Amino acid sequence: MFDIGFSELLIIGIVALLVLGPERLPRVARTAGHLLGRLQRYVSDVKSDISREMQLDELRKLQAQVEQQVRDVERQVDETAGAVSTEADGMSAQMRAAMAEQDKYAAVENKLEDAPAAETQAGAPVPDPLSGQLPLDIPLHEPVTVARDKT
Repeated sequence: MFDIGFSELLIIGIVALLVLGPERLPRVARTAGHLLGRLQRYVSDVKSDISREMQLDELRKLQAQVEQQVRDVERQVDETAGAVSTEADGMSAQMRAAMAEQDKYAAVENKLEDAPAAETQAGAPVPDPLSGQLPLDIPLHEPVTVARDKT
């Protein structure tokens, strides 16, 4: 703390002995020792308080960084969840449209199955509506002729 050497302490002790006398010097020295001890403890307490405050400040900064990272991750998760939700809604709409289209085809198929047999020729096979092809063994009433251009 103070830069006092042995020779300087010896001079201070001799002056104190001359000023205070041999009877009061031990009592004053003891009181000075107690005061110096208290001063050292007070300085030590202040140092530890400052050290604790510095550690708390570092922890607060670390906590703020962690909270910021948590907010960033939450924001990214929310954005991802929103994108997934939007994509799921789009796929759901496509699925509903496909189901509606399938229901239309099913309704047409049901109508074809329920059609009266009188409309078809007796004994002629009924074309499969899903295959898109006509049976080859259906007799044609009139032959089909193709008009060609005579140029």
